[in-house]
Amino acid sequence: MSPALIIHRAGPQVTVQDLGRSGTLGLGLSRGGAMDRLAIYEGAALLGQDPSFAVLEMAGMGVVVEATCDTRIALTGAEMTVTLDGTPVRWNACHALPKGARLDIGGVRAGNYGYLHIAGGIQTEPVMGSRSAHLAGGVGACVSVGDRLPILADNGGDTGLGLSPSERCSGGTLRVVAGPQTALFQAEMLERFQKTAFARDPRSNRMGVKLTYVGDRFGAADGRSIVSEVVVPGDIQITGDGTPYILTAESQTTGGYPRIGTVIPSDMPKAVQSPAGANLRFQFIDLEAALEVEARDAAARQSLKSQLKRLVRDPHDIRDLLSYQLISGVVSGSEEAK
Repeated sequence: MSPALIIHRAGPQVTVQDLGRSGTLGLGLSRGGAMDRLAIYEGAALLGQDPSFAVLEMAGMGVVVEATCDTRIALTGAEMTVTLDGTPVRWNACHALPKGARLDIGGVRAGNYGYLHIAGGIQTEPVMGSRSAHLAGGVGACVSVGDRLPILADNGGDTGLGLSPSERCSGGTLRVVAGPQTALFQAEMLERFQKTAFARDPRSNRMGVKLTYVGDRFGAADGRSIVSEVVVPGDIQITGDGTPYILTAESQTTGGYPRIGTVIPSDMPKAVQSPAGANLRFQFIDLEAALEVEARDAAARQSLKSQLKRLVRDPHDIRDLLSYQLISGVVSGSEEAK
């Protein structure tokens, strides 16, 4: 029987994801893919593999899984409670997953989306060039108890490595570039938009992040005359009641609501990982500055592997501590060294 990852328990929103699809907007299907794309690159660096490989995305709650062969895993994105056969293991790190061992990933501690990476990637059948489930588009489904996700036999590699991820699970400032409809918003309103403290609404999902705020509503002049046109993840739509929505991975492909601006890709991980109630602010930057930020972030993603560090185990996590020979070559202070 081919190697597989067996699902023994799954949260309500656990899906197979990769970096998504390209070239499907004309078919009415948005890119989809992982909400936190940076987490995909981090896991790939930890396992020394290509970031195009498919992973498990876990929204809020995780899974209990067992592999039918020895393999390696990495854990990135929103930190979640996790044990391996009852022993806590480190998040933002890679570990060995022996055949038959139970990996138990529970609730999220900070952020929204956690990721389980498998050596060689999850090998479900691609649809339109991607293994990503796109629930809003009717492609794929959430994983459920009893599923056997095909994986590859692991060729071996390093484990016990960790990294320090960029902080993106507590809100903050999102950089925005102007779009074709930004000029429809009065200058005073654009200034107020940047000074307003928004809060992430708990009803946000893979289609968009809803924001709440206190103060006068936002709206565009002649907003009702806007013709429906192509939208992309990062666009900030302002609905008729003045509510901003940041469009995310499974957004619609066209929309008629005015867009006040677009969150740059580098800041989208912060937008999607900020938990319910977290404060978010917006700062407009020009296109040249945005391109510089994107270039720096692309270089940083390429250098992730050089940032890996060997984990140092906490003695409190070692159940059979007395069986370890922690120090060798020591003699009694009263014994004459020979």
